[in-house]
Amino acid sequence: MKTQHKNLWAYLQLASAMAMVGSAVVAGKIIIVSFPVFLASGLRFVVALAVLLPWLILREGGIPRLSRRDWLILFGQSAAGTFLFSIFLLYGLKYTTAAESGIITSTTPAVVGLVSFLFLKEKLSRANISALILAVLGIMALNLAGTEAPETRGPKPWLGNLLIFGAVLGEALFITLGKVLSARHSPLTISTLISLLGLLMFTGPAVYESLSFNFSGLKLLDWLPIIYYGLVVTVAAFVLWYSGLAKVPAGTAAVFTGVWPVSAVLLSYIVLQEAFLWSHVIGLVCVLAAIGLIAKAEPEEAKG
Repeated sequence: MKTQHKNLWAYLQLASAMAMVGSAVVAGKIIIVSFPVFLASGLRFVVALAVLLPWLILREGGIPRLSRRDWLILFGQSAAGTFLFSIFLLYGLKYTTAAESGIITSTTPAVVGLVSFLFLKEKLSRANISALILAVLGIMALNLAGTEAPETRGPKPWLGNLLIFGAVLGEALFITLGKVLSARHSPLTISTLISLLGLLMFTGPAVYESLSFNFSGLKLLDWLPIIYYGLVVTVAAFVLWYSGLAKVPAGTAAVFTGVWPVSAVLLSYIVLQEAFLWSHVIGLVCVLAAIGLIAKAEPEEAKG
């Protein structure tokens, strides 16, 4: 019973984190109207670290000592899941729509499951495979049925969709590498160091873009999406994800990445006023069914 309760709490953390990541699609669509890509990403980490660094110092006394191997893994995570993810996502949203981005991100559960199997040698159970298939098929049906009309697809949808898939690959590597570190370091430590490395990667290009950027033309409302991206998508999502990931296999966590595109579609409907279809409900039910299948199967597997 105690293990099941622990797992349910982990599932809630993972689902909440991915819902926040899904909101990055809508926030990113708003951000690129006012900010260039590298500058926006750099500012995001400045906001995040303003919270994470003091929190880490107060709670854990500062940055702990890490092995060279752990630093290499953190660098890989930051390069794939923050640097490349942000570039691919924000540039992709310049050329395609939030709805079509959802089509591409719906492949995340399958990509994460495959990467975990290949690199972590995690065994995929029958329930896990079934849940992955259910999540992918359900979300793809949701998004494919909700794709916008050709005349509103964006200036270069093929390029935008390719870049969004690059973001999916970055997220898959981010999640898989994160499983390696989550057993040895706290969620707060990992989140802080990844954000710090992310800021270092973006500093050069961000400073270059800032030299020709008109900050005086910005209004308070233009800054709000940046603050949201830093505090919610970065701080809250990172900490929740690593907290949940420490308690379950990466292959199980992969199913919860299905919440990402569902969140993106629902928030696109609410915030960007995109059409909401019956297929959205079907897709959401499929994802919840996949998560429920994993939640039911894992305690039974643990007994066996």
